Amino acid sequence: MATGDDAGDLRALAPQVLGALVRRYGNFATAEDAVQEALLAAAVQWPREGRPRDPRAWLITVASRRLTDLLRAERARRDREDAAARWTPPDQLLAPPADRRPQDSDDTLILLFMCCHPSLSPASQIALTLRAVGGLTTAQIARAFLVPEATMTRRISRAKQRVKDSGVPFAVPAGPERDARLGAVLHVLYLIFNEGYATTSGPALHRRELSAEAIRLARLLHGLLPGDGEVAGLLALMLLTDARRPARTGPDGALIPMAEQDRGLWDAGLIAEGIALVTAALAHGTPGPYQIQAAIAAVHDEAPDAARTDWPQIMALYELLARVAGGPVVALNHAVAVAMVKGARAGLDLLDDLAADERIAGDHRLFAVRAHLLEMSGDHAAARAAYREAAARTSGLARQRYLNAKASRLTGPG
Repeated sequence: MATGDDAGDLRALAPQVLGALVRRYGNFATAEDAVQEALLAAAVQWPREGRPRDPRAWLITVASRRLTDLLRAERARRDREDAAARWTPPDQLLAPPADRRPQDSDDTLILLFMCCHPSLSPASQIALTLRAVGGLTTAQIARAFLVPEATMTRRISRAKQRVKDSGVPFAVPAGPERDARLGAVLHVLYLIFNEGYATTSGPALHRRELSAEAIRLARLLHGLLPGDGEVAGLLALMLLTDARRPARTGPDGALIPMAEQDRGLWDAGLIAEGIALVTAALAHGTPGPYQIQAAIAAVHDEAPDAARTDWPQIMALYELLARVAGGPVVALNHAVAVAMVKGARAGLDLLDDLAADERIAGDHRLFAVRAHLLEMSGDHAAARAAYREAAARTSGLARQRYLNAKASRLTGPG
């Protein structure tokens, strides 16, 4: 089977190969099946026979052959010509060869817009993007959505069929249509980045390849829309967050909270790039939620140490963010900022109000923040119980270990 390097390469190549096939043949669902079979063939053959000189071309050739076989079989079952006429507009029939490298764009970006087609529900857009662009398996996506794998299989199948039936051409949409999809594209990219930066399940704290892919796609999108402040804001937010990754885990893989991280390990290049991006974006027009979040990340990254963080500015930015795009997670982070400025009791009072919001009432993050603020207030017994409750509610093993360790280190009655 594939080595670790091969597996990583295959995951990175999968959306490029899929994009090439969809550009050439259309038929998203069948193309995806063909790509999966080509990846499987590579995983078996490459370790035995050696890597081809051009892995991408090899995969496209194998996937194209398999796609041809699948389409022939489909033709035998029904009149495929009608379906092909709906799927492939006449102006797309002279598409470039499937293995020609794109020059002015990246097929993955086109796939991203296709997966965020407005005919799909937000949940289906995210699931299909994670499958086709992010390279996650259906089982991994099902775990991320907290649904059975069979449910996710049906959801992705329906999404692919709906995209196929829509007859959308394989191209980045323009004008109002592009604007209508851009919000979903940004949302999906941020979800992919977060799943890579703070993996929601399994033994690892992060999946570097997912975050890297989200950043790569955000860079492409920024190149396509350099004047869009929210695109720039999202890219800046990703860079400023990813810059802390080297200090986020210890040698044993254990989680290190931001306040305890060695800031000398933070990536100064990414921080400088992120700050430049968000500074330029904020200079034009009213800031959107991604620009505000990037500004918050920049304040954290510019602090020489945790004690000298400008918490009053962060609190004010969260209040602005709540007015632009409020939600329980924003309220939770605002409570932390309030506690850092006004004291733990003020933050805990805000958490009491937030506990009535069923969207986050059972989330481990609410219990973890409460535990932290209780520890700040000196109530170690209540903090210990809250840390243990938070650990029981998270599915990430590394985060469970961190929260249980925090509980064990606290002393006092209770």
